[in-house]
Amino acid sequence: MGYVVAADLGGTQIKSGLVAPDGTLTRATSTPTGRVHGWRVVVETLVAVVETQLVDAAATTGEAPVAVGIVVPGLVDEDRGVGVHSTNLGWRDVMLRELLGERLGLPVVVGQDVRAGGLAEAVLGAGRGAASTLFVPLGTGIGSAYVTNGRVDGGASWRAGEVGHIVVNPAGPQCACGQRGCLEALASASAIERRYAAIGPDRVTAEQVAARVRDGQPTAIAIWTDAVAALATGLAIATLLLDPAVVVVGGGLSRAGETLLGPLRTALADRFTFRDAPEIRTAALGEWAGCHGAGLLAARSAQAVHRITVPSIEGDAA
Repeated sequence: MGYVVAADLGGTQIKSGLVAPDGTLTRATSTPTGRVHGWRVVVETLVAVVETQLVDAAATTGEAPVAVGIVVPGLVDEDRGVGVHSTNLGWRDVMLRELLGERLGLPVVVGQDVRAGGLAEAVLGAGRGAASTLFVPLGTGIGSAYVTNGRVDGGASWRAGEVGHIVVNPAGPQCACGQRGCLEALASASAIERRYAAIGPDRVTAEQVAARVRDGQPTAIAIWTDAVAALATGLAIATLLLDPAVVVVGGGLSRAGETLLGPLRTALADRFTFRDAPEIRTAALGEWAGCHGAGLLAARSAQAVHRITVPSIEGDAA
């Protein structure tokens, strides 16, 4: 089976590339979405990016790609290929598979970005070889994807994975979702930045807060410790429900490395009495995880999994 086109539509950039038959992501590019001009412009930009990749593929490989994988943020009905809702992109019920399929004349599969990133990390990245992986990207928000035997569980209505809205402290700050004390309101990068701005000497990024933790600044340490405690509680709840073999932590906060993961491992272990905590690993694919995941979805839709180097979890574990 030949190449597939992969595209990860984010809030500000579209990351795209070609996935070769050997699983390599090539001709990787990043293009502004144009979202300030409305969701229709975003879709047109996405189509243009994919068409460019198709033309480049034909020119450089001599063959046309066999399928297209698109992943987008927000609520996604993957069965119907519909972008149900995205606050960042300003759309509701956009028939992405239908729109792109008609324009491109190729099979198009549409997925959700966090689930696709989780799939890529489980199959290609930090979770490779594990029977099950809970992928938790920590950034402006907190999401998750649970992957078992090489498949993502999207839930009954494609809304599974909202670990960021587990209430870990009912008396905590209000979350954008309307609840109080959500994990996202306590342990996301934006939550750390807001709290530091409220009680610290200046406004800094979460990455800078992590640096001040390493420097031993008491204010930064107090805020960081509270965020780690909330995150450990949320992951303990998810672990008791799902029993993942490994937890893969991604997103911008994962760049803090052992400043985050060291105390998180300890705090998570402290929350169990009758079982061990799952292993925690740092994500391996970075900001391109979603694009890799889109390629996997496209390859699978074209029944080409066995022809690219993305072995199933079953194969790795055997």
